[in-house]
Amino acid sequence: MKKLIAFTLCLVMVVAMFAGCGKDENPIEEVPGSALEILENVWALYGEDEKFPVMGGDMVNMVDGAPGAYDVSDTESMAFQLLVPADQAGNITEAATLFHMMNLNNFTCGVFRVGGESNNFAEVMYNAVKNNQWMCGFPDSVLVSIIGGEYVLMAFGINDAMDPFEAKFQEAYPNAQIVYNEPVM
Repeated sequence: MKKLIAFTLCLVMVVAMFAGCGKDENPIEEVPGSALEILENVWALYGEDEKFPVMGGDMVNMVDGAPGAYDVSDTESMAFQLLVPADQAGNITEAATLFHMMNLNNFTCGVFRVGGESNNFAEVMYNAVKNNQWMCGFPDSVLVSIIGGEYVLMAFGINDAMDPFEAKFQEAYPNAQIVYNEPVM
């Protein structure tokens, strides 16, 4: 009987030791502190050889080579650069962006903190990308996701930029709800 108890205790200890294996010691919080934090966390996962020329922010507060905060009061620029319909601009309380430096259609990403229903805003942004009249090249795909229930990420671009971005995004936020991930055309 003592051998059975000792064996069982050893087995429990071995199982307990392996239970901690494979866990990420530094997980990214599922509810981020800001829209900018989301993009910074994703961009930080890129190796130097994987990065492409980017800028972030808005026209007044442009950041070279990194994501930047976006002034949500500039609704005209949000409509032009991020395809945010004018009637939705009032639902956005905070935003951050990351753009391909050469052509917005190659890669554009916006993260929006929405004050209203995030599922509705995600659908609106998906439709804005799908129904846009494109000039100067067509993006290949669109990705729309909800992070932490209050942030909506919208990204579109060519597959060479979108595929690595999607992989890094899902690595950073594995529990984010992917609402749309499909070709634009």
